[in-house]
Amino acid sequence: MKYEKKPINEVKKRINNDYLEVENSEGMPGLIDSTIALDFLLGVKSGIRNCAFALTETANKEARRVITSLLDSEIELHAEVSQLMMDKGWLHPYKISEQFQLDNISSMTALQIANLQLFPGDTSRLGTFATPNY
Repeated sequence: MKYEKKPINEVKKRINNDYLEVENSEGMPGLIDSTIALDFLLGVKSGIRNCAFALTETANKEARRVITSLLDSEIELHAEVSQLMMDKGWLHPYKISEQFQLDNISSMTALQIANLQLFPGDTSRLGTFATPNY
């Protein structure tokens, strides 16, 4: 079976509690991809901040050169990841209303996932496996 990847802003229906069925995971691959990309972007931003901080604390010229080179690489990576996310429709830095709508959908989806009953109330396994008679 082939499942279509939809961007997060197309996942608008309520998550079905029968999450073990593949049909009920509609839109999840796009949601997961966008989440991974956002986490990567945040990691790159953190790397930029750390490089900038290290640069201000370093006195050695050779170390400053290496850190500056690393900072330049991190900034280029940030531009690439940001552009990828904008191309996919996962990030709208220049359209605040669209980004707000996207963030709202993301937060509602996160709440729906958090409210799923992932574990049964009765965890007794007696009778499930071959067990001696008690």
